[in-house]
Amino acid sequence: MESRHLHDGRKDGLVPLESLSLADCHTFGDLLRSMSRTAFGGRQLGEAFEILKLMAQRDSCHVVMTLSGAMTVAKQGRIVCDLIDHGIVQTVVATGALIAHGLTEAIGLTHYRYDPHHNDEALFEQGYNRIYDTLEMESNLNDVERLVSAVLTDSTPEDGTWSSARLCRALGARLHALDEGPGILRSAYEKQVPVFIPAFTDSEMGLDVATWAMNRALARDPEQRAGLSPAEAFQTVPAFNPFIDLMEYARRIGSAQELGILTIGGGVPRNWAQQVAPFYDITNSRVGTKLAAPRFQYGVRICPEPTHWGGLSGCTYSEGVSWGKFVSPQDGGRFAEVYADATAVMPLLVKGVLEELR
Repeated sequence: MESRHLHDGRKDGLVPLESLSLADCHTFGDLLRSMSRTAFGGRQLGEAFEILKLMAQRDSCHVVMTLSGAMTVAKQGRIVCDLIDHGIVQTVVATGALIAHGLTEAIGLTHYRYDPHHNDEALFEQGYNRIYDTLEMESNLNDVERLVSAVLTDSTPEDGTWSSARLCRALGARLHALDEGPGILRSAYEKQVPVFIPAFTDSEMGLDVATWAMNRALARDPEQRAGLSPAEAFQTVPAFNPFIDLMEYARRIGSAQELGILTIGGGVPRNWAQQVAPFYDITNSRVGTKLAAPRFQYGVRICPEPTHWGGLSGCTYSEGVSWGKFVSPQDGGRFAEVYADATAVMPLLVKGVLEELR
């Protein structure tokens, strides 16, 4: 067996690691930069910091933030507001549940810590909806429904048809006028940032819109409602068209000079936001247009889901290159994927970026 030829890492161009010295870290940015020179999840977060800061500093970069999971119930909504208020995020794509739970906070209501000694059946009877270790009161959601119904009744969308972004704008305008507290939709309205909810009917807000439309359709016969069958009750279809969202988003992304994406979790929001480039490609192929297809050049994703379980809901960034969603690293694409609970690392990441932008 031939003897090994041992190399010097520096001579081979390898990057040396550095032991993290907390004494040398005076800001969150210092800490995150130091973490980028360590290993494992710390290095991932440090690299995410550099890329998110780059996105925030580039005026030409349009940043799309996608949100899934119970981030507002987990009291992370103010961080999303900070990203919008400081001009770091220009478009939001979220789940309807996340936005609905955020509305409870925006109108001055409260979520509570779950006591594991409490029985879930008893919680149901008492009107407490459990989300892992947190409780959302059913009465909160009833108040949100009243807000949504009031906005639907008082507002008329263009051409008479709602989309998720149109409704979120109208709700943001109402929250701005009420001035009862901060919230994602309020910040988005004030900064003219559209909020898209692609799986709209999979949410409390979707049910709010459905029951509002049903109430209007059944207004003439209130006494007959108790005797309705499911076939009779679920006949009314609201004037809501999700393709309005798809086309508005495609126009918005197509006008951007550069694209970045900040993804919390996976879910429909992530893939819906990313599919805009393939949408352009197949439009050119099937319709005969010659549109320049947008590709995301920068990306940061925070999600604990490993690749092999198949739950990323939109593939890794490297896999996304094969779909035409992202610029390859060889052509200047810069991406970071952090396999961690967003409630543990997003506050640190965003705090570091905001510090650096002062």
